[in-house]
Amino acid sequence: MALIRLHPDSLAALPAEVTVPRYDRTALRGGIVHLGVGAFQRAHLAVVNEAALHASGDLAWGIVGVSLRSPDTRDALAPQGGLYTVATRDADETGQPRESLQVIGNLFALLVAPEDPAAVLARIAHADCRIVSLTVTEKGYCHDPATLTLRWDDEDIRHDLLHAEAPRSAIGMLVRGLQLRRTRGLPPITLMSLDNLPANGHTLQGLVLEFAGRVDAGLRQWIAKTCTFPNSMVDRIVPRTTDDDRASIGARLGVTDAWPVLGEPFLDWAVEDRFVAGRPDWTVGGARCVPHAEPFEKLKLRMVNGTHSSLSYLGAMAGWATVDRAVAEPAMQAYLRRLMREEIEPTLPALPGLDLADYRERLLARYANPALKHQTRQIAMDGSQKLPQRLLGTVRDRLAAGRSVGLLALGVAAWMHYLRGVDEAGQAYGIQDPMAPLLAEALALALKVEEPAARAAAFMQKLPMFGDLAAQRPFVLAVAQHWDALTRDGVRSVLENL
Repeated sequence: MALIRLHPDSLAALPAEVTVPRYDRTALRGGIVHLGVGAFQRAHLAVVNEAALHASGDLAWGIVGVSLRSPDTRDALAPQGGLYTVATRDADETGQPRESLQVIGNLFALLVAPEDPAAVLARIAHADCRIVSLTVTEKGYCHDPATLTLRWDDEDIRHDLLHAEAPRSAIGMLVRGLQLRRTRGLPPITLMSLDNLPANGHTLQGLVLEFAGRVDAGLRQWIAKTCTFPNSMVDRIVPRTTDDDRASIGARLGVTDAWPVLGEPFLDWAVEDRFVAGRPDWTVGGARCVPHAEPFEKLKLRMVNGTHSSLSYLGAMAGWATVDRAVAEPAMQAYLRRLMREEIEPTLPALPGLDLADYRERLLARYANPALKHQTRQIAMDGSQKLPQRLLGTVRDRLAAGRSVGLLALGVAAWMHYLRGVDEAGQAYGIQDPMAPLLAEALALALKVEEPAARAAAFMQKLPMFGDLAAQRPFVLAVAQHWDALTRDGVRSVLENL
């Protein structure tokens, strides 16, 4: 017999151990419009916002979710009234997986931008809207990660300059929505990036102002003077939901949830307290509202994202499909410890009260969580957009200080090794990256070069993301040595011989 669907009418029938909304969802208003309503947003921002709503009872801070590409999330959640389950997973003291379930209620409306862009603009330009937030991934900003400027040759950016009523890109959507707010005489709002970008608020502000300047100088000035763009750091491991996850969660709920999301118990969020139109009290859900997010952001981008990417490329090539499987390898764990301790930690700003040794070990314990099954190939996506802030920024700081970069170079070389599209067991896979054609061209060109250092240099010189690093001989030599060794001897041998 098929289970009934998760729905506001079915909440009362859920098991007692499942946490459910305790407020009147019919009274929610769209104080937050979120672009990129994916798994991370639903397991992070919406969870923290849920705690704030329960604590305050202020229902002006409901979330309107916007999908910029696919209708999949809307199609899954609209029949559920926007409800979905967050499954928090870890292991108990005996190593056995455990799980707690919470139904989230503050995502009360869902839009699909390609179907009705005017509806999205209307939500941004609504009197209820006070914050527009984003989780559109690094590639969603249509920018050059090396220079942090808009790519004016991007197809969506070109389209959005010409079609004010139907923008496609996140940047176009924001600027056109703000343009409509200004025309209607509505007050300014806060625009908040939750993506893994350096100084993500400042980066978003620069891109928005760059686009707005092409549209209307007055609009650019209004945005620059009145809207706020707080920097933030977000941290939670959120694996992709599988059909097995849907089945097991549905069995526990006693109803079908078409798209639950998964997360680890750990959740961190540091955000600058610059909200021109106010904000919920997210601190009750674990957020930290700080004067400056940059130290927290650098800590996370370099320690968490940098090691995550390095692990993912090495693990995927070795055939270690999940993060916990990869970090179970003693040689991998030893590499990650050395990478953090010797090359990343010395580049971090001071964070009073933070014990870096403890942070390092807790991070490795998070990676070892057996209940998440986070796929290394999922993390490996979009490397051209991720590596500049996850690894290359740290490389630049190390080189400027005259220090070694050999361990960081292994992460970069592992990405280059991964780009060949076949793992060490002969299993082929596709390269999911917005620059995939250019990466393939650069790789083909480099592989024609026999000498390892010249080969690595040829690859780097073809890609704007490397910039001046392509001419930094210590870095090029270190990458070349690791790339050659990975190709010749394989991941396990390279890690064991470090």
